[in-house]
Amino acid sequence: MMLNLWRSSFWRQLHLAGIQMEKLLLILVALAPCWAADLSGKLLIFPRESNIDHVKLKTSKTVLNSVTTCFRFMTDMTKSYSILSVATAAHTNAFLLYKPDEENVFRVHVLNGAADFRSVPIAPNTWHSMCTTWDSATGLAQLWLNGDSTVKRFVKNGPITGPLSIVLGQDQDTYGGGFDAKQSLVAMLSDFHMWDCVLPAAEIRLYMKGLYVTPGNVFDWRNIQHELAGKVILEKASDVV
Repeated sequence: MMLNLWRSSFWRQLHLAGIQMEKLLLILVALAPCWAADLSGKLLIFPRESNIDHVKLKTSKTVLNSVTTCFRFMTDMTKSYSILSVATAAHTNAFLLYKPDEENVFRVHVLNGAADFRSVPIAPNTWHSMCTTWDSATGLAQLWLNGDSTVKRFVKNGPITGPLSIVLGQDQDTYGGGFDAKQSLVAMLSDFHMWDCVLPAAEIRLYMKGLYVTPGNVFDWRNIQHELAGKVILEKASDVV
């Protein structure tokens, strides 16, 4: 009889353990879309106009005293599109890189202010290296495209503060959402880095040449926490270009 009781208890414990393991697996599946990974040699493909497709980037930083972003991309779009959108509760356009529907113009938004940079030709179906800097002390921003820099333009003073919602491929009209397909990105994008400082011109030139630079301390393409949404695909660059 004692043996039967032991067997009954054993199978009951095993059943409970199975339930707990099933719950753990469900939790892991729920968390699976978001992970930190080395994306060296890979690129993101945004294959369609959509109000769904985007990549969410995760950071614990809540203050950006200045910003530098660098990335490489190819697109055939001639309409407006958003590449990077940083939003806070107070500013949906805390930092936004936006191509308006105007030839050779690229727009930088900071703290809901904006400046248009002219004579910035983005040829279709061609890989481009782009960097953007913004200094919160002076409020000045500057673009770099394929090794050439623009003039510096005033956008807005002051740091970006608060929990950050950061998205590639869409413009956030609300914190974490409010996407519009007419502003979505159709492109391939790689080598994304972001720093909370103004990167020296010498380092930007190295990036433009494909040489080693100090990895981004906000986002480093070789160790970036990201979540794909919609039809965005991650592929090896060697399989695409």
